[in-house]
Amino acid sequence: MGFITNPIYVLSILCFMVILSVYAGKTKIGRQFGGAALLVILFTAVVANLKLIPTASDSFELYDIIFKYIAPISIFYLLLNVNIKSIKKAGLPMVGLFVLGSIATTIGILISWFLISPQEILGDDGKIIAGMLTGTYTGGSVNFNAIALEYGFQKKGFLYAGTIAVDNVVTAIWIMVTLAIPIFLNKIWSSNVKINTKAVSNTEVANNNANIDSKSLVWLIFLGIWAYYISDIISENFIKIPSILILTTIGIILAQTRFISKIKGSQTLGLYLVYLFLAVIGAFCELSAVSQLQDIGATLLIFTSIAVLIHGLVFIFIGGLVYRDWEMISIASQANIGGGASAIALAESFDRKELILPAILVGSLGNALGTYLGFLVIYIL
Repeated sequence: MGFITNPIYVLSILCFMVILSVYAGKTKIGRQFGGAALLVILFTAVVANLKLIPTASDSFELYDIIFKYIAPISIFYLLLNVNIKSIKKAGLPMVGLFVLGSIATTIGILISWFLISPQEILGDDGKIIAGMLTGTYTGGSVNFNAIALEYGFQKKGFLYAGTIAVDNVVTAIWIMVTLAIPIFLNKIWSSNVKINTKAVSNTEVANNNANIDSKSLVWLIFLGIWAYYISDIISENFIKIPSILILTTIGIILAQTRFISKIKGSQTLGLYLVYLFLAVIGAFCELSAVSQLQDIGATLLIFTSIAVLIHGLVFIFIGGLVYRDWEMISIASQANIGGGASAIALAESFDRKELILPAILVGSLGNALGTYLGFLVIYIL
């Protein structure tokens, strides 16, 4: 069965999952499940848990490459469709919702702690795990690892890996939930008022719908690789900030130029790469890794699930009272729990292109807030 770890074989399976999801997402049933973005996670999770492709615990290099290179470049391509004028109204509401979501995450962790009492099973590690989860569900893995490193938690290999596995499972489930939220809540608690419209220029609409041609493809490949390389160089040698922020800035600046606005198919290519990224998220949804931890795994899974559920309930209720734009609420929540890349995937799935840039910006805000909130939770507990 050595072929299962062959990167070409695995990449072909991931690509096939994208094809399957795109076709299935166009069916009546597929649309009810949120389209290709949700289905690619589900399909790949099934394949991975059947051991037909490697899972998260296998430390598969191809997955790391997709996370490190493909996901950021996909964001860059999607940003080439961003019209700054179209996102002005979306900015403040998204920031407000994201801050609300961060508070809801902290509340969820604290309430879940007192409901489940995970310290009885996890001991002193329970507080550290609570802080790590608060950090990752505010900003992402950067915050998760920052807190882990402070307490040397990464040296507890089995427990550290189990916590990551639980995080992956819950995150994958929450992506599915946020894709479904607008479908169901628009039926029972709808509103005719949206925070902003899908206002984009005629040029942008034409570019979004244009078929990619050979000239556009060669430029897009070059620009994606070049922008990633430049952002990496600047981050390492000049400005000590995450390279994704620099890559984002390059993409936004280029998007406002006449030459780039004429390039066809950047959304098509970017969305395809996002689907590959989501397929890996599905592969990371490793149920066996959680079950192998037995009591500890069950405690972690219940504790994390309740915390995220409370986040969702608080977020949906208060957000619904204030905005009731369920697509924006779902994207902001996903920026909390899943991070900027999955929030962008939701924005694309909902065809809310004016929310792509705000999703990235609030994801960056989460990187700034997450570690602080994580240490705050540890201090409180």
